[in-house]
Amino acid sequence: MSAADTERFHLRRYVDRLVQMGECEVHDQPIDLVDVAEKLDGNPKAVLFRAAGPERAELCGNVMGSRRRLAMALDTDEQGLLGELNKRLTRPIPPVEIHADAAPVQQVVKTGDDADLCALPAHLQHGEDGAPYISASLDFAKFANGHTNVGCRRIMLRGPRWAGIDLIAPSDLRAIYMESIARKQPLPVAYVVGTHPADYMAAMFAIPGVDELEVVGAVRGAPVPLVKCVTNDVRVPADAEYVLEGYLDPRGHTEPEGPYGEYVGYYGIVKRNPLFHLTAITHRKDALFQTATIGGRQLGYTDTAQLTAVKTETAVWSSLRFAIREPIAVCATPTSGGMYNVRVSMKQRYPGEPRNALAAVFGSMGEAKHVFIFDEDIDVFSDEQCDWAFATRFQGDRDLLSGTGFRTVPLDPSLAGSRTGAKVGFDCTIPFGKMNAFEFSVPMPPVLPERARKNSVVDVLGEAPASFQELMASLGSRDGRDVVRELDKLYALDRLGRLDNGKYILKTETQKQ
Repeated sequence: MSAADTERFHLRRYVDRLVQMGECEVHDQPIDLVDVAEKLDGNPKAVLFRAAGPERAELCGNVMGSRRRLAMALDTDEQGLLGELNKRLTRPIPPVEIHADAAPVQQVVKTGDDADLCALPAHLQHGEDGAPYISASLDFAKFANGHTNVGCRRIMLRGPRWAGIDLIAPSDLRAIYMESIARKQPLPVAYVVGTHPADYMAAMFAIPGVDELEVVGAVRGAPVPLVKCVTNDVRVPADAEYVLEGYLDPRGHTEPEGPYGEYVGYYGIVKRNPLFHLTAITHRKDALFQTATIGGRQLGYTDTAQLTAVKTETAVWSSLRFAIREPIAVCATPTSGGMYNVRVSMKQRYPGEPRNALAAVFGSMGEAKHVFIFDEDIDVFSDEQCDWAFATRFQGDRDLLSGTGFRTVPLDPSLAGSRTGAKVGFDCTIPFGKMNAFEFSVPMPPVLPERARKNSVVDVLGEAPASFQELMASLGSRDGRDVVRELDKLYALDRLGRLDNGKYILKTETQKQ
C-alpha cells in the first residue's frame, strides 16, 4: 500500500474553483429534483445545488459543459487543450493502491438493504425519459488479463437495487460482458459517480496494451489512488465522491432501457440492455453527487458534447499528423454533438493536401460526417470566420468530396435505420499557390510603413510605383487629403497613371494622351 494525495483531484475542490472564477452558479435554496434539468438545460455555466430533493443533497451539473472548463481541468487554456491532452496521453502513469482506511470514497459504506439507488439525487433529465438517470457515471471492470477497462455510461433507475445500463454500441465493456455471459457468469463492475473532469476525458481513450487506469493517470498527470471495492475485486479511484458496486446480470440484453434524450439531440428509443445489480454504495462523508447534461436543443453547453469533441479532435489530429505535413487546428463542433461536423485548418505545402486531409478525417472517426478544411489563417473555433471562408473559398462543382457506405452512428435519425451512411468533405481552402494573390488578400486598417521622406508625390513616384498608403508614408501625411490634392494636380497635367494592382505611376511621354 502507498500514500497518495486524495484531495488534489477531489471534485468538490474543482467545483469550488469554478465558483471562484465565475464559471459556476450556486443555488442555495431547496429545489425539487424535477426542476433540476430546467436549471441546467442550455446553461453556459456549471451549476451547484446546495439542497436538491427532499434529502437536501448537494448536486452539481454542467461541470464539463464548456471547453474552457475542460481546459481548466488540465491547467491550460482553450487553445492549448488538444496539445496538452495529446502530450499527456503519451505518458501513462501507473496507479497506486491505498488502504481502505485512507480512501475518502469509502468513508461511508452501505450494503444490503442500506444500499439504495433511489436514495441518490438522480433526476428525470428529459420529459420522455424512461426514469431518472445517473448520467455522470464511469464504469470500471476487468479484462481477462487483469487490466481495468474504464468507460462512460448512463444508468436508468429501475428500483433500489436494480438498474438498466446502455451497452448496445461496440465497446470494450460490451466485449468483456459478452465473454462473461458466454460463461454464464455475472460480470463484477463498479460505477464511479462524481470525479474530476480529467477522469471523464481519460474514459474517452484507450492506449493499446495499457491498463486504462494508467490512462486516467496520464490525463491527470499523477498516479490514481486506488482502493478495492467492498463487495467485489474491482479497483476504483479512492478520491471519488460515490461508488456503486455490483454486477451485470449474466442473462444478457434483457432489460428494457430508455427512452432517453441522447447526445445527438434527439431521443433514443427503448432498447434491450443488461441489468445492473447493486451490492454496495460507498461515498465520502460530504459527498457531492454529479449529473451530466446530454440532450436538448443547445448541445454546445452539454457535458457529453464537449467530452465527445475532445475525443473526436484527438483522433482526427492523430490521423492528420500522418496524412499531411502541417495541420494547424481541429474543431469538432459541440453543437453537432462533438462529432458530426469537423473543421480542420492546415498549411498547404503541396497541391492536393486538402483532399488528403479530408480522406484522413473520414477514416479517423466513424462519427465524422461533414468535414471542412480551411487554410491556416482561419480560426476553426470561430463560426464567423468559417462561414466566411465557406462562402468565399468553396465552389460546389470543384471542392466537394463525397462518399457513401461508411460506418455511422445509428443514433443519427437521418439514416432512416441504415447502418451505413454518407460522408461529405468541403475543401474551403484557397487554391494552391494563390494564398498571397491580391484577390485573396484580407482588407485591414492602414498602417503607414517606414519610408524615406520625400518632398512631393513626383519625387516618390520618380523612384518607383507606390500605393496611396505608401505615398502618405513617404510624404509624412497623417491625413491623406493633402496627398489627394497633389494627385489632382498631376491628373490635370496628364502625368498620373495607375497599374493593375492599384499603384500610382508617373506617365511616360508615350503614355500621355
